[in-house]
Parts: sequence; C-alpha cells; structure tokens
Amino acid sequence: MNKVVIVTGGGRGIGAATAKRLAAQGYAVVINYRVRHQEAETVVAEITSLGGTALAIAADVSVEADVVRLFEQAEQHFGQVTHLVNNAGILTTQSELKHMTSERFSHVLNVNVMSCFLCSREAARRLPFGGAIVNVSSAASRTGAPFEYIDYAASKAAMDTITKGLSLELAQHGIRVNGVRPGCIYTEMHADGGEPERVNRLKERIPLQRGGQPEEIAAAIAWLLSDEASYATGSFIDLAGGN
Repeated sequence: MNKVVIVTGGGRGIGAATAKRLAAQGYAVVINYRVRHQEAETVVAEITSLGGTALAIAADVSVEADVVRLFEQAEQHFGQVTHLVNNAGILTTQSELKHMTSERFSHVLNVNVMSCFLCSREAARRLPFGGAIVNVSSAASRTGAPFEYIDYAASKAAMDTITKGLSLELAQHGIRVNGVRPGCIYTEMHADGGEPERVNRLKERIPLQRGGQPEEIAAAIAWLLSDEASYATGSFIDLAGGN
C-alpha cells in the first residue's frame, strides 16, 4: 500500500515535525495549513530537498467544504489517502473560565473539535483497510488546564471521546484510531496564549524536569500510524514527562 498522509496544522510545531518524520519513512505527505503559507512551504522544501514527497494545501479544516476539497486535492496528487494526523488546533489568551466570553469558548471548540470531526469523518469514508488515524489531543484533557485554558482542555477532551468512539466504529474495517496527549512542549503555540516562555516556567513541576520537543511527539505519532502498532486502537499515549 502506498502511504499517503494528511497532517493538519502541518506548518509548524508538532505538525511540522510529524510531517518531516513521516516523509523520511516513505509517506507522501500533505501538509495542511490555514494561513501560514510560508511556513508550510518551508516544510515542503525541506522534505523535498531530502528526497521526500510533500505538498502544501491550504484549507480551513473547521469548514466542511474545505475538508472535502483537502482530501480531493490530496487524492488527485498522490492517490488514495491512507493515513491522517488531526493536529490542527488553537488556543487563545490565558484566562480563568469566569472571564471567558461565550464567543471565545465557542470559537475554540468549533475549531478544535469540528476540525477533528470533519477530517475524521472524511477519513472514515475514504481510508482503506490497514489505514490509521492519530488525533493530537493534550494532557490538558486530563488536567482541565485551570486558570489558563479550560476551553482548550474541553476541546481536547472531546477529541479523546471521538478517538475512542471512532476506533470502535472503524475496527471492523481494519482502520485504527489512536491519540497522543502531549504536555508542555516547546512550540510556538504558547505565544498564541500570551506566554512564549510558558514551558520554561512550568518545567520544574514536570517529573522529568524539562519540556518536551516536537520531535518526541512526532515519534509517537509515527509509531501509532505504523504497522508496528497494528494491535493498538482506541489507545492514548501520554507524553507529558510524567504528569
């Protein structure tokens, strides 16, 4: 089976690291992005310079028509999509729940949960026997992220539920669905929340006494997609340094 993977939010951080790792393992990689065109094209250039195969496609994966187009364009370029990494997501400025607006809460859940739902649904309709999906959740789905990101945590908990439920629906079709739950990882997303150095502030509270790197998460994602994880479905790998 030729391996074709869509990585949503693939222009930076965990998505970019995952795209590069999968390309090195022989996947044709579709790097999805919404607005970060240059970052996505930079990842494509790095992959192709090393002999890999990659394509950047712009799509807002919280919008149904964009998701359908993303899969159609991927298939036009590389053939049947066989794997999916649901990595796209947002968070906003740190806040206690009592100060959050309903608009903010709705927006975070819409982007993070709807993108997972829409891409997973399209994959469920298209992936072949032997295909696999990995959803990038967060340790926040277990902790609740109090005083900072309860809305984000809620969206990731919803992703975990989708992961478990869909894994049971697709098992009979030979399609595996698993999740990873990163903790404090050095990515640009923390700047979106207003604190670029957040990992450094929190690392002493982590049993391993350090933040994680995107490449460490990418390694787990790649394993879950691979045949080495052929008996794993509905499972989660917590990657939070012991938290």
